[in-house]
Amino acid sequence: MATEATFTVPSDQFPLGTVFHQLPNVNVKLERLIPAQDVVIPYFWVRGTKVDDIESAFTEHPGVKEIRLVDSVEDEYLLRVEWALDYNDVLTILAETEVPLIEATGTNQQWTFEIRGDDRSNIAAFQRRCRELEIPITLTKLHALTPVETATEGVLTDTQQEALVLAYERGYFESPREVTLADLGEELGISQQAVGSRLRGGFKHVLGNTLSALTVRS
Repeated sequence: MATEATFTVPSDQFPLGTVFHQLPNVNVKLERLIPAQDVVIPYFWVRGTKVDDIESAFTEHPGVKEIRLVDSVEDEYLLRVEWALDYNDVLTILAETEVPLIEATGTNQQWTFEIRGDDRSNIAAFQRRCRELEIPITLTKLHALTPVETATEGVLTDTQQEALVLAYERGYFESPREVTLADLGEELGISQQAVGSRLRGGFKHVLGNTLSALTVRS
């Protein structure tokens, strides 16, 4: 049965942790992991600061080829980082063991990663490989997913699910709409652009999962 695990890593044991040296109060959130030939490319958000050159806040680190700003909305920055697969790190081990990353959040204290395996043996293989390479992970949660979680909730991040549920409850999907993105943003404490981003991301994951299920049944 599909199994989801949560583990932590000290902030200074992960390449993107270098940002906390200059910006100790920011929050960094990785989105989905994209393995490609010879590289691992995650996209991540930096929140809680406003600087002219966010890229310069990340000092050079072994294994990081490039960090590039993709978009920014007020005090939120979307960046793309390219890892080399010859550097032993949590993300490269996830790519090596083919364990999907759901999301990861970093503060100046620690990084928290959520991953999912087809069964517990996948999670165990990932843990063994980290021990072999002396990567200091601490497992904090492990549970088997229910069919509902696996089919729908499992493809959404917590923030995407929160935005979708609130939008539905407040009548955003009614015609005419009973609430605006600005209204939703005010309730969530984020910008309307950020709400739109979360809704679009949620739509994409739910639609992709639904269409995949339809294709399998047909």
